[in-house]
Amino acid sequence: MAGIFKAYDIRGVVGQGLDAKRAYLIGRALAQEVFADADSASQTPVVVSRDMRTHSPEIATELIRGLRDGGCDVVDIGLAATPMNYWANNFYRAAGSVQVTASHNGPQYNGFKVSGAGAVPLDFSTGLDRVEAFVYRAENENVQFAPTQKTGSLELVNGALPRYLDWMSGFLQIEYSNARRLKIGIDAANGMGGFFLAEFFARFPQLELVPLFFELDGKFPNHEADPLKDENLRDTQRLVVEHGCDFGVAFDGDADRCMFVDELGQNISSDLITALIGAAILEKLPNSAILYDLRSSHVVPETIAQHGGKAVRGRVGHSFMKRLLKAEDAPFGGELSGHYYFRDCFNTDSALMALIQIIDIWTKNNANATSSTRIALSELVLPLRKYFATGEINFHVANVQETLRQVEAHYTAAGASLDHLDGLTVAFPNWWFNLRSSNTEPLLRLNLEAATVQERDDFRAQVEKWLV
Repeated sequence: MAGIFKAYDIRGVVGQGLDAKRAYLIGRALAQEVFADADSASQTPVVVSRDMRTHSPEIATELIRGLRDGGCDVVDIGLAATPMNYWANNFYRAAGSVQVTASHNGPQYNGFKVSGAGAVPLDFSTGLDRVEAFVYRAENENVQFAPTQKTGSLELVNGALPRYLDWMSGFLQIEYSNARRLKIGIDAANGMGGFFLAEFFARFPQLELVPLFFELDGKFPNHEADPLKDENLRDTQRLVVEHGCDFGVAFDGDADRCMFVDELGQNISSDLITALIGAAILEKLPNSAILYDLRSSHVVPETIAQHGGKAVRGRVGHSFMKRLLKAEDAPFGGELSGHYYFRDCFNTDSALMALIQIIDIWTKNNANATSSTRIALSELVLPLRKYFATGEINFHVANVQETLRQVEAHYTAAGASLDHLDGLTVAFPNWWFNLRSSNTEPLLRLNLEAATVQERDDFRAQVEKWLV
């Protein structure tokens, strides 16, 4: 299957594992293996939307044809960011939804993010495995499709975006009496953020938008739509400094993920944003559970505890975090990758909601400020910059499992605290690290944090000796 079925979605190079013919089969497979029971029981539709990639219209058309031939009614909302797909899933009370996107991957890629009813994520363990098996049989064993009683209907919706923005706008609570407007620089990376952000900002005269690369272009002519990479944040950093913005935001390709930059052009790692938003939410919803992924700085659980919350440590990956958010009835959770999850967004991730939260935090802290007393975002984040992390580093190793075994044996003997929630986490009083294996390559991903820069560098060198 050319490796297009991943742990959390379906994604591959168009023409090399993914094409219109296979998109049709995936639609048939979803109709028969995933959506059949929900659709026949309630006659609810499947929502389909797509990003701005050059091949997305054809891929979406064939996916829809497969769904309809499989008996599913389809609501096609056209262009949409992935969080808008989740909203439409709930707005139309759908049996499920599919977003045609390859997120932050390059222009040669495309794929599908699949959700069940209520925008509950489907991954390889909860349905995509059956879809892969169906497609394999259809392509290699000449298996006949199951008969259907009808061809599903198709409803084309052109006005979904204003309804979505009406809903999202209700979450922005601006308390504002500043001398000037809040100025925010945003790099949409020619992705789906450019589809809705200008219209969202136009609703709020208190906000001044400084846009960059808002033109929808599936070829990504300016830089990759992956803000997790430092080189893709440089344009946002320059934008903020040159235009005197109060802060900046870089969106990824399908606008479910973002990274923040303060007024000085400094990157704010996502775990610090998780701590900042988590603390603010706990002021409104005391004693709540707040989620963080296990790669996050120890300042996150410390901050949550200081504000009276329950810090819940989770596995890496959107399907795990979404399930955990629901299980804990948590209002919020964040990942180091720039995914931020909200109960108010149907337990899904939304970059726009994360931006709304930071706007609310900034304006609340500056509600009565003058130009000379305004509190900058860098000042709000500064108390959270307590520790020093390596960020995520990839290491190719000859044998992943043997390397993990050796590392575990060594640090067990050294008296470390260990756990296996996701990969191997090794902790000492003043430093810790996590090693996770890739789903697709013979490599290990290292995240390490220590109390000082020198300790971080020394301990990193120590751990790296095992990763050659």
